[in-house]
Amino acid sequence: MDEDISIINTQTKNQKIKDFLIQFKKQIISLFVIILIIVFSYFIYVDFQKKNKIKIADKYNQATIDYHSGNKANTKKDLIEIIKEKDKTYSPLSLYFLLDNKIITENNEINELFDTIINEINLEKEIKNLVIYKKALFNSEFQTENNLIKILNPIMNSESIWKPHALYLMAEYFYYKNEKQKSKEFFQKIIILEKNNLSIKKEAQRRLNRDFSE
Repeated sequence: MDEDISIINTQTKNQKIKDFLIQFKKQIISLFVIILIIVFSYFIYVDFQKKNKIKIADKYNQATIDYHSGNKANTKKDLIEIIKEKDKTYSPLSLYFLLDNKIITENNEINELFDTIINEINLEKEIKNLVIYKKALFNSEFQTENNLIKILNPIMNSESIWKPHALYLMAEYFYYKNEKQKSKEFFQKIIILEKNNLSIKKEAQRRLNRDFSE
């Protein structure tokens, strides 16, 4: 008796499944097709990204090789194009190359390129903070106190590994402006940091002892 009931229940379940598949056949097929499209689209996208990365890398390497071999005519154009590709690796490297070799000297243009990398590329947090620090370092020679602090605030208000560097930059900035009290305050902030760079902390302490001891 129990065996008969079990067989009936099994048959009933199978029939329900069969009825369900028949009733929703179109929807199931559509869902399956959508899943296939998503999977194939993902692999096509990954392949495209990989090929594009190689293309950008080749363009960066060729631009730097040409520059060092004396063929500098297209260096600026090629590297700016790479920056506008918004690649996580080669866009920052292109900007650093332009700066290190003084290929671009116009401040507004340089800051626009910095902003492209900082605001429009999904960089890892500390890589982004490094770019922000480099932007501040570049601007420290001509920007006002308020603008420089505004640039560095995302680092100074965080627990970034670049925070000691940012504080040290501000301390040096005020020292060379002969605003000794402000400079001292930034050196002191470095000393009390919990997460610190030991070499920067040691240098900050040395500067306090040498330049601010009474």
